[in-house]
Parts: sequence; C-alpha cells; structure tokens
Amino acid sequence: MGQVPPPRILSHDGLPSHSMDELAAGSSLRVVLAPNAFKGTLSPAAAAAAMAEGTRRSLPAASLTLLPIADGGDGSVDAFVAAGFDAIEVSARGPLGEPSRTVVAVRDGGAVVELARTCGMARLPAAVPAPMATSTLGVGDAIGAVLDMGCREILVCVGGSASTDGGAGALVALGARLLDESGHDVPPNGANLARIASLDLSDLDPRLSESRITVAVDVESPLVGELGAAMVFAPQKGAAPDEVALLDAGLRSWARLLAAETGIDTSALAGAGAAGGTPAALVAACRASMSPGADLIAQLVGLDEAIEGADLVITGEGRLDEQSALGKGAFAVATRAVTAGVPVLAVCGSIGLDAATLGELGLAGWASCGPPDAEGAADRLAAATETAVRDWASG
Repeated sequence: MGQVPPPRILSHDGLPSHSMDELAAGSSLRVVLAPNAFKGTLSPAAAAAAMAEGTRRSLPAASLTLLPIADGGDGSVDAFVAAGFDAIEVSARGPLGEPSRTVVAVRDGGAVVELARTCGMARLPAAVPAPMATSTLGVGDAIGAVLDMGCREILVCVGGSASTDGGAGALVALGARLLDESGHDVPPNGANLARIASLDLSDLDPRLSESRITVAVDVESPLVGELGAAMVFAPQKGAAPDEVALLDAGLRSWARLLAAETGIDTSALAGAGAAGGTPAALVAACRASMSPGADLIAQLVGLDEAIEGADLVITGEGRLDEQSALGKGAFAVATRAVTAGVPVLAVCGSIGLDAATLGELGLAGWASCGPPDAEGAADRLAAATETAVRDWASG
C-alpha cells in the first residue's frame, strides 16, 4: 500500500525538557497528539487540531506532532488521508440500500474502504436505528469501486456498522446470491439471515481472487454467542432483546452456510464479530485476513516512531470504557506510550472507568470534554486538553 509520509511537525523550538522554568525560558517539550475519532462529532484530524490548540495554551514552546489515528472504525479513511493518501468519492449504497456516495483513500495501487462512512450508524437516514433492515451492501459497492480503479491491495475498516448482517450485503454487492428454499433471492439484512437456504458464490467478482484484502477490526469478538456480534453490539444499534436473539440465530445459520460453501468456519473466530459480523463473510468468501485495526493503522502511520523520544503523548476518543481494551484506538496508543516509557494523557468525550482503573492503565492524567454533540465540540476538547496538560506539567 506504500509508505506513508512522516508525521506533520507544527513547530520545533529547542530541546526537550521537563522543567517548567526551562519552558518559560523558551525550551520545549516534544508532544505527540494521536487521537481517535470522537464518533459522530470530530474526525481524528479535527480532534488532533483541537488538542493542539489546547496544548499550545499550556505549553506554548512545545514541539507538536499531529498524528491522528484510527482503529478500523469511524475516521479510518480520514487518518489515511491525513497521512498522504488521496481521497476519492465513489458511489456506494447507504445502510438501508439507498443510493449514496462515500469517500475511499487510495495510494500506489492500495485502497482503504471504511464501513462507518459508507453504511454505518452515522449514515442512517434521520439517525433512526434499523437493526433488522440495514445491511453492508455499501461496503461491497466501495470494494467494487476500488477494484475498478485497479487497486488490488485493499484495507477494509469495518467498525461503526449499523447492521448485523454478517457481511451478507457486501457479498451480494460483489456478485454473490442469497437464495431461499425455493431458489428465490433473499434481500441481505439481519432479519433475513435465517431465511437463507444456500449461498451461491459462482458470480463473485473474480478480481477478488487477484487481490489481497485485509479487514481492520476494532474488537476481538467472535461471530456468535454471548460475546458475539449480536449479543454485545446489536443493542447499541437499537435491537430489542427478542431481535438480538433472532440476529444471533441468524448469524449461526449464516456461519454454517459460509462454512459449507467455503470450508471456513468463522463462528468462533476472534474478530469475526466486529461490525455486525462483516469480517466473517470477507474472510470466508474473499480469503481476507484480519488484523487489529488500531495496531495495523498505528504501524502504517508510524506511531511507534513518533512516540520514540517524545516527552508526552496525548490521545483520546469519544468514550473510554471497558470496551476500549477490546481493540479501540485510544487504548492502543496509551499502551504503546506506556510500553515506551512516555507519559500519556487521555482526553475523551466521556470516561466510564474509575480512577483506580485509569491508573492501572498507566495514564499520567485524564480529562473529559462532555457529550458528543457537534456544536462547540472542538472548543470543549481544546479546553479539556489545556487543563489536562497544565495539570500534568505542574505536577
């Protein structure tokens, strides 16, 4: 997919120092700003810019490296565009199959497709959840579009989905057929998974076999069961308890069909439960590989190199809670910084962990900036960052 350019440096003002007296005299700290998206509010790049503003207020002489990251969910394409990829608009259906447009990132024969900005929760008409009717048709559309561009190395970032269709929609958009017991086509969505009697892959886009597809996942959940796509994540997409049970049963049936057709059982595969089970279909039918999105994207944008020698790392995302440890972006950044022995601050929209747990994560400080409404979000994030940095520096 090609090498990304080095992180963008906003200023260089002398050598690193931890002394506030030295800072006042004009020396600087080297600070890395590596936030994830604040879902539905700020892209990773916008969050990094707001954090930079807040950091400058507390440490005006600091050298700032803006390195927006992603974990495979919202903001993944933005992170690659910020790292030097080209943003290209393509046609791709929305979560309810409606005609729509999305943006993919392309560079050197490689492409990045993001489910969240194609058929994810943020693309729901009037923001009304439809957990049983939504699908991943748009992801398949976007993959087909980058294949048309000649891309044969494709990263599919699958977090933030509005559906629990096991990736059935993506396969249909790429040429597969879902058939009921009478041989009629079944529309791809979560409600219909249990109706599918057979899967026909004979017309699946042949260019897929010439391509290397990697699925960037933001959680390690299996496809089915108590920790699976339906049980854990469908309620967040608006599914009622009876619908959750139907979706899980549908995914179990879907996994059996995928295994029968491809020889690959994805039902217990770690990560296959991300994004409503989308990786299951891509792994089985397209021979895709999976990778933790946060780790993969951190490697591609040079996060470890940026952290090396830094005096402070600041990360954040919409919410830091128990699910963050399943593969979310801010947690991955914090882990890397702690491992490198660099102090790390987390500035998030909200924090669902107590102080003891946050301390166990190795955080040097943390702050929240309030609910994820768009108006004033950047200003609130800048202010919270200013406070967190000042507290850290004075402590």
